[in-house]
Amino acid sequence: MANVAKHTAAPLTTAEIAALALSLAHLGAGPQSVTARRGLRHAFEHLDIHDDVIATTLATLTTPLDFDVARRARAIANAITTRQVIRLRYLDAAGRVSVRDVEPVTCLVHREHWYLVGWCKLRRSIRAFRFDRIDAVEATDVPSRPHLADRFLPFQRRKADREAA
Repeated sequence: MANVAKHTAAPLTTAEIAALALSLAHLGAGPQSVTARRGLRHAFEHLDIHDDVIATTLATLTTPLDFDVARRARAIANAITTRQVIRLRYLDAAGRVSVRDVEPVTCLVHREHWYLVGWCKLRRSIRAFRFDRIDAVEATDVPSRPHLADRFLPFQRRKADREAA
């Protein structure tokens, strides 16, 4: 197949990279998954990466999720798309289990981990939930309020940090 991509386009935004990566992550070992991940890696080739956090994050973006996590990722992605509240069974870092109703906003990757970013109704604030600690995802029939993803990306560098760098 001929190469048809031109490199004159603007770079992908953070939200576009997150959406592409989530879509690829829950492909698992599907028939097009290897080609799709290669395409995402190719999209990253133009980046000048001298940051170990970014390099690790990009490696995670192009690594398939295991089967159970990918199944939960599909349910989360569907809830984001349909703007539905989801109920999570979540294990925190200490192993404590809680059940949370969450208005999902977006998914992101930081270092070796995927996260769901959403409005936690229990804590009444935005929270990031690690995919590998989400034990179960249940769809609800409750509509989620719209949230702008760019306002809730907890690992992105803030404007002051970027200007200082």
